Amino acid sequence: MPPKRNYKFEKRQKDLAKVKKKEEKKQRQLAKKQTGSDENGEDVEETSETEDTI
Repeated sequence: MPPKRNYKFEKRQKDLAKVKKKEEKKQRQLAKKQTGSDENGEDVEETSETEDTI
């Protein structure tokens, strides 16, 4: 008789894979954002507000 399936272990592994995939996607999006290009590959200027304004 084969051993019983460990559903909790399988679910945990599936959840870990899902979290890892989300993190990789987030890193790719951040890297893409840091290159300064939008979806069309055009350069996008970022405006940063300074705290010097009173």
